[in-house]
Amino acid sequence: MSLPLQVGLVGWRGMVGSVLMQRMSTERDFDAIETTFFSTSAAGKAAPKIDGCTVFEPILKDGNNITALKAMDVIITCQGGDYTKAIYKPLRESGWKGHWIDASKILRMQDDSIIILDPINMPVIQKALAKGVTNWIGGNCTVSCMLMGVGALYKAGLVEWMQTSTYQAASGGGAPNMRELLTQYGALYGEVADLLADPASAILEIDRKVAAKQHAFTPAETENFRGIPLGGNLIPWIDADRGDGTSLEEWKGGAETNKIMGLGAMFGTPEIPIDSTCVRIGSMRCHAQSLTFKLTKDVPLADIELMIANDNEWVSFVPNEREKTEKNLTAMNVAGTMNIPVGRVRKLAMGPQYLGAFTIGDQLLWGAAEPLRRMLRILQES
Repeated sequence: MSLPLQVGLVGWRGMVGSVLMQRMSTERDFDAIETTFFSTSAAGKAAPKIDGCTVFEPILKDGNNITALKAMDVIITCQGGDYTKAIYKPLRESGWKGHWIDASKILRMQDDSIIILDPINMPVIQKALAKGVTNWIGGNCTVSCMLMGVGALYKAGLVEWMQTSTYQAASGGGAPNMRELLTQYGALYGEVADLLADPASAILEIDRKVAAKQHAFTPAETENFRGIPLGGNLIPWIDADRGDGTSLEEWKGGAETNKIMGLGAMFGTPEIPIDSTCVRIGSMRCHAQSLTFKLTKDVPLADIELMIANDNEWVSFVPNEREKTEKNLTAMNVAGTMNIPVGRVRKLAMGPQYLGAFTIGDQLLWGAAEPLRRMLRILQES
């Protein structure tokens, strides 16, 4: 493919899109491409000015205009699933042969799409490129962060099965959900501020008033989490009910992990069984997971630790010690960074082939924006 690529960006103003723009600017991804910004609501207005970005068109193009989109070699969209549903098929039917890089889930499990996480599945991406695949889809945020941490075990063929309990941040639901969480925290504090200011106040009275306020939140104050307050709470269900006792988010844990690793019917190999319990917690933007593995064989713990630590430049191994765990394996420590800590690694009482671990990552970075910009680089270099 000749350079510079003509790259169209859609959904660049939203939460994931804004993080993507920051990362592309920091990594100077704009230097070697000609960029056209598209908008579904502000076409005709001035395009944004971003450091290092050569804007091919000075005005925003209409994100619903198939003819304008067809002029692009690559389209990167963070606009969401409804946009993909509306635009992707008509664009392809119009004869467009370019590369579609998408943050939404709509095309993830299609046979003509690859879920992109190149530090973990570069061989899968390379094989797909050689076959002419042109659909490159960002994975589920929790799955991507998990594999960035413990993908080494999958690469080595050491995973017989895995069970995960996730602790997923408000950002996974979008910017309004983050705002709602903070507003609820503020309301809870306001409810007991006078009691907190009095050292002699009874903690049980504070607790009672907080609980009463949680139950008194109005539908408007809880609309983004389906009427359930997340502030001071947790919600042990994420995404649609599949009718079999699992949520769609839990299904993704198995389906997407296997596809990322090149396993399953699409690749002519068996899948690895993976079960999940997905929980929404009152964290802002980092997803964490407690993992249980059954390994295919007994491997010394020291070897496993080295395998994880040396897998990629972003993973950081945290020794299974209290002070190092409390300091490094937290959402506060990881938010806004590319760091993927892995800790609490230990053999379990069930036997030497059973392994426990804990991972955490910023779901807006490795869980969303970063694989998209890295796929663009791969296309530039292919």
